[in-house]
Amino acid sequence: MSVPAVSVLPVPVVSVAYHSGYGHTAVLAEAVRAGAADAGAEVRLIKVDEITEEQWTLLDGSDAIVFGSPTYMGTASGAFHAFAEATSARWATQAWKDKLAAGFTNSGSKSGDKLHTLQFFQILAAQLGMHWVNLGLLPGWNSSTGSENDLNRLGVFLGAAAQTNVDEGAEAVHKADVATAEHLGRRVAETAQVFLAGRAQVA
Repeated sequence: MSVPAVSVLPVPVVSVAYHSGYGHTAVLAEAVRAGAADAGAEVRLIKVDEITEEQWTLLDGSDAIVFGSPTYMGTASGAFHAFAEATSARWATQAWKDKLAAGFTNSGSKSGDKLHTLQFFQILAAQLGMHWVNLGLLPGWNSSTGSENDLNRLGVFLGAAAQTNVDEGAEAVHKADVATAEHLGRRVAETAQVFLAGRAQVA
């Protein structure tokens, strides 16, 4: 009697390309990393304000890239914008076409115009020919039975959003926002596994 073959899920490579001005966004980047690693991905953290040629090559070899930045004055930080402009070399060669992309951000205010930062990430990904992975969560903390400890407590769908008081350090990043970022990392890794398995079948 033949033994059925055991299918092994592919191991996706997920890179988290982020800038953190005061450490809050770095906490979220680590949470995304943990979630993706928990789902079986090989994960790399890349600080875009210190990026090297070797790290650009790592991004080129990634299956998914998760963008992260604080929201300053209604958009991503200047350091992240500089990185985004530098991706034009990848745009010209379509080097990142059909990779997966996702994003996360933090601001001091509950809204803080974080959505604009996530939309900036999404447009950047679209220009690079990438496929956007959304948060995939219903909103939390929007009923009398809800709590600020709910996942997606700020009710954002495009990516993971966090709020941290401006007079508090990185240790004050809300645990629910950290858990939401972990969820995003896990979702990106699982989606990348599906993409890689599908491509293997087509090939």
